[in-house]
Amino acid sequence: MPSQSSVQSMMRAIAATRQIEIGCDECFEQLDRFVDLKIAGENVEEALPLVWQHLERCNDCREEFELLLSMLEAAAP
Repeated sequence: MPSQSSVQSMMRAIAATRQIEIGCDECFEQLDRFVDLKIAGENVEEALPLVWQHLERCNDCREEFELLLSMLEAAAP
């Protein structure tokens, strides 16, 4: 039987589900563009809302985003 905290976590995930979502593959395909826009100071939440929403929910994709962003920021002149 699942613990109370895991049930609550699942309920939050269900409540956060939207009608239109993207999966990890599509998010990863758009990640370069998302990072470029972020570095350029664009409003990424508005420009690529489905990627933004996915990164809010998916730890694996968010880690990829943060790693890519930090690498590009470190390489910037």
